[in-house]
Amino acid sequence: MSAVNHPTLFAPLNHLTGLAAAEPESQEVTNWPARIGWTVGLLLFVALLYWLMRQGWKWRGTLQGDLPPLPDAPPDPGAEHLRLAGRYHGSTTAGQWLDRIVAHGLGVRSRAEVVLTDRGLDVRRPGAGDFFVPAARLRGARLDKGIAGKVLTEGGLLVITWEHGGRRLDSGFRSDHAAEHPAWVDAVNALTDAQESAR
Repeated sequence: MSAVNHPTLFAPLNHLTGLAAAEPESQEVTNWPARIGWTVGLLLFVALLYWLMRQGWKWRGTLQGDLPPLPDAPPDPGAEHLRLAGRYHGSTTAGQWLDRIVAHGLGVRSRAEVVLTDRGLDVRRPGAGDFFVPAARLRGARLDKGIAGKVLTEGGLLVITWEHGGRRLDSGFRSDHAAEHPAWVDAVNALTDAQESAR
């Protein structure tokens, strides 16, 4: 018998062919109603979270309704000491970095240009409300790492403390050039000391 017709030579091959023929073809099963249901449920959950966050923001603003409107910058701001371009990260009750102040747009994070003059601190925010802190209301400045739930590296945040409507507030800024922060701390504290001495 020739090797070509030998039955045992092709036995493994025949066995595999038989298994392949016997095994039914698997088909991809897609349960579209279940997938659509999960997707809709997830979207509703996200919408609910967003709504709850907005309600919390409004509720906090209502609680802070006693905070008076922010003063406008004076026509003559006086001599300019420092200028900073960077980000405004929000304001909180002084010493309580998670107690965000949202009244009068103070809770809105934004780009900011901050100018320190003889008359006070002028905060200009494109896309958000500008505000001005009179020099007599400044209470000091320091380097910190967190405000209003935003955490940065140690000393990466310039925090300026000021008083408005009988409340002490902390406002956090981060310059595009963080090396400028120490000079700001010195200048704000010097202006604050000068105001204290003049009283």
